[in-house]
Amino acid sequence: MGKFDDNERIILNVGGTRHETYKSTLKTLPGTRLALLASDSDIDSVLDQLQQVPGFIEYNARTNEYFFDRHPGVFAYVLNYYRTGKLHCPADVCGPLFEEELSFWGIDETDVEPCCWMTYRQHRDAEEALDVFELNVDTGNGDEDDEAGKRLGIEEVAGDGSASLWRKWQPVIWNLFEDPYSSRAARFIAFASLFFILVSITTFCLETHEAFNKIINKTDVRNSSGHDSGPQYEIETDPALTYVEGVCVFWFTIEFLVRVTFCPVKLEFVKSVLNIIDFVAILPFYLEVGLSGLSSKAAKDVLGFLRVVRFVRILRIFKLTRHFVGLRVLGHTLRASTNEFLLLIIFLALGVLIFATMIYYAERIGAKPNDPTAALHTKFKNIPIGFWWAVVTMTTLGYGDMYPETWSGMVVGALCALAGVLTIAMPVPVIVNNFGMYYSLAMAKQKLPKKRKKHIPQAVQGGSPTYCKADLNTTCNSTQGDLCHVKGSRVLERNRSVLSADCSGGSDLSLSPEETVPMRRSSTREQDRRTGGTCFLLAAADYSCPADGGMRKTVTGTPASLRGGRLFVQH
Repeated sequence: MGKFDDNERIILNVGGTRHETYKSTLKTLPGTRLALLASDSDIDSVLDQLQQVPGFIEYNARTNEYFFDRHPGVFAYVLNYYRTGKLHCPADVCGPLFEEELSFWGIDETDVEPCCWMTYRQHRDAEEALDVFELNVDTGNGDEDDEAGKRLGIEEVAGDGSASLWRKWQPVIWNLFEDPYSSRAARFIAFASLFFILVSITTFCLETHEAFNKIINKTDVRNSSGHDSGPQYEIETDPALTYVEGVCVFWFTIEFLVRVTFCPVKLEFVKSVLNIIDFVAILPFYLEVGLSGLSSKAAKDVLGFLRVVRFVRILRIFKLTRHFVGLRVLGHTLRASTNEFLLLIIFLALGVLIFATMIYYAERIGAKPNDPTAALHTKFKNIPIGFWWAVVTMTTLGYGDMYPETWSGMVVGALCALAGVLTIAMPVPVIVNNFGMYYSLAMAKQKLPKKRKKHIPQAVQGGSPTYCKADLNTTCNSTQGDLCHVKGSRVLERNRSVLSADCSGGSDLSLSPEETVPMRRSSTREQDRRTGGTCFLLAAADYSCPADGGMRKTVTGTPASLRGGRLFVQH
């Protein structure tokens, strides 16, 4: 049994959990914060450096214990990294929390073991996927105008009485046509838009049916040169379908003009693919109506071109992505799976090239001498024709227009079909997994409740029953979110100044020599037991408001510089 050296051992209290190890263990990773504790410097210099660490609270000289207000569960994995040299990621801890703890302790994330790297990276993939979706949920509260103003970059749209009508109604009208989940009126407009989209697509399809077409003889007796031009016919659509399409186009025009007028960022609106589809689908109808009465050759050429581009109207089906989450997920999945699609195309291209060449030469086995091209007993006259056969076979379609007739060609065809099944099956699971991940994240974000309205408590006034008894934690509640740094810190400082002025000036309490010692060097706090109450010795900069919204004890300077900033809180 070895001899224990008390100076070699070190006690770390992290979040209330005591960890005991050797200084030599902490020296295995030089340059980290724990390695600083194991340095050969004296305790005062080490403590002076630790005062700059936000998560360091105090050092207990009596128990020789360092206290860090950090996550105790994650620290067990960090300390195990010093012991074994292998950093593993806990499966029951959220990725961002583990990443933050690694950053605090000065450990590089690339030190994570390969077996845990995928688990560690999951949170980043989820965050990137969540950033793609901009789904808004109607929570039924009355803060729709405020939320709309935040999305448009307009603060306090409805609460500011001096705001102009434009700033007040712009987010409201914009959400009516852009966000189907913002209100009931927005749902009604979304339903109307969906109805006109379906009617327009139905009309487009019925225009090609012979029951709604009429053939009109528009033969010109003589052309411009004086010769007979021959019979000329033109197909006219039933006027009823034209009127229905006109009503749909009128709705789309009103919708497009309103959206482009009340759009907060015109450049982003113009760059949107769906908005470009709207404009391109609307414009040909008005041009066709305006040029229908002209008989010049140029007008007829333009009308003929407009009839060709009528197919753009079918692209309105993509507007359904605004109303159905599944369609949006499908679009994001296709974009996220670009690498898999490229890999699939490369595999197919290689297979097509190989098997088209093989089937060409395989079909020439056994050709007759008087048929050098083998055109009499096979349809594979050249390799480019074999490309079509290879594509159809590898995708397992098998049209039957081309097929091998020799035994060698049949063997090549069987191999081509097997290769196609294996080639297509490999990238498909990755694409399916991407769709499942995006869909689950989209549903999670859609059902995510909105944060409650922020509330900042007011400063306690002198003479109040709760005066000098305020809980400083309430000033920086975790539910305050991003307002904690802005407004909460100012209220907290105001409370501190009021409490400091009143408690120090209105009380006859005196400090003993032990109480004047900087408390960061000791975990014991002397209490002045008097009939008037009890005052705890606090430093003015002992508490700060971290990003997580809770109270945290920090140090912004050395203990000597904080001796003049004392604060008494009376109970």
